[in-house]
Amino acid sequence: MKRWLRKFENAMAAVAFAEAGEFETAKESLKEERTILLALRGGEGDRNAFRYALNTCKRIGAGMEILYVSEIAAGLLKEFRSQLRKEGIDYGIIQKSGSLEQEIRNYTDAKGDILFVVAEVSEGVDIHNKKADKIIANAWKNLKCPLVVVSEGNTAFAS
Repeated sequence: MKRWLRKFENAMAAVAFAEAGEFETAKESLKEERTILLALRGGEGDRNAFRYALNTCKRIGAGMEILYVSEIAAGLLKEFRSQLRKEGIDYGIIQKSGSLEQEIRNYTDAKGDILFVVAEVSEGVDIHNKKADKIIANAWKNLKCPLVVVSEGNTAFAS
């Protein structure tokens, strides 16, 4: 319901801008919000996951939310912010405490504009192994959007 109301409000704002002759502003207000959620674990694979999410944001014109629960090096976040600004991508950074998986579920439940979640897979898990695929799927049950898992040296896949 909240999502529908937000769309209705955006449509009414577009009508007001169009009536005032501000056609470009009207078109901008009708653009659908598109966001990718990047979940950082605090490991070496975070850079790979960030690069994947950044490239996808550029390709589809989405913004990025970065969610983390661990102690991430301040330099790494500063580097990510710099790259996002350089590319002109809207972003937000959210720090939570507790289980990353649970915080991702909570966040995607609360936000309706998340297209998908990008996360780095735990070290030592072969993402091309059927057993690993089942473990990942069970860990992310009830997620309201697709999950893309990135592994060092491997391409990402949706689960």
